[in-house]
Amino acid sequence: MSPRIALVMGDPAGIGPELMAKLLAETPALNEAAILVLGDRRVLAEGERVAGVALKLDVVPETKARPSPGRLTMIDTANADPAEMPTGKVSSLAGRSALDNFTRALGLARDGTIDAITFVPFNKEALRSGGNAFEDELSYAANYFGATSRHGEFNVVDRLWNARVTSHVPLREVADLITEERLIDRLELTTEAMRAAGFDAPRIAVAALNPHAGDGGAFGREDIDVIAPAVAKARRLGIEVDGPFPSDTVFVRARDGHYDAVLTMYHDQGQIAIKLLGFDRGVTVLAGLPVPIATPAHGTAFDIAGKGLANPEPTRRAFEIACRMAQRASSRQ
Repeated sequence: MSPRIALVMGDPAGIGPELMAKLLAETPALNEAAILVLGDRRVLAEGERVAGVALKLDVVPETKARPSPGRLTMIDTANADPAEMPTGKVSSLAGRSALDNFTRALGLARDGTIDAITFVPFNKEALRSGGNAFEDELSYAANYFGATSRHGEFNVVDRLWNARVTSHVPLREVADLITEERLIDRLELTTEAMRAAGFDAPRIAVAALNPHAGDGGAFGREDIDVIAPAVAKARRLGIEVDGPFPSDTVFVRARDGHYDAVLTMYHDQGQIAIKLLGFDRGVTVLAGLPVPIATPAHGTAFDIAGKGLANPEPTRRAFEIACRMAQRASSRQ
């Protein structure tokens, strides 16, 4: 059975409309899943114009949204008149429309209409001005679902995953948030998420917090007193994990194939490395929710919006990961 994927229009003032148009114009996408598009039809039409493609969509009311393979079904949310939103600019209208589209997709997931979600980029500033009271899309979705189980955000380039213990928090708060309990939780979630994406036994490397993994305590004791014991405990729990490794070399080990994932301690520790390894192929996965959610790892790229220059490869890869995770989830039911 083909997975049912909701493709969600993100910020209409960015490169999202053309990315979605380019993806939907590809025949393989239609063969891989039953696709349901959520967004303003006028915005997608503008994306088609920029991308130089023409799409054939069946526009249906939300109450009759039943995606099927081989055809494009769309819910026209009619919430973003392009004439009222300047391309390449942050606006509350754009943020409200993106948040509305995302919320509708979450509702369809909750109701069992779709199996996974892929969205083209949001702009966090626009989302906040448009009504999002949460720090990011993951927190918004977790609150919507009332999620009480572990959940988290991952960045993926090719077969290499990056998980993190802390995410969108000030750097000065990171050390206090590095606890054995949190580390074990992230390692368990990473293993679960990667198994859902097709890894039978993911191998995880843990990055140190301090330079040279603390250098015997000279540069801090977190790696010795907290991280190393957590890694040892995780191994006893059956997780394939090693570390902590100095963060300036851990991604070299992973790049060379010794590990499938790196668990970093804070946002930029992993983001810088993973984007250098493949910014043009990067995907962000939100895992641990009732449905898998994937999006390209880049942003709205306001500087090139409307110019037809946006690279669809990360969007294509996000769609493929969402399909794969949804397919494996359905096979386990």
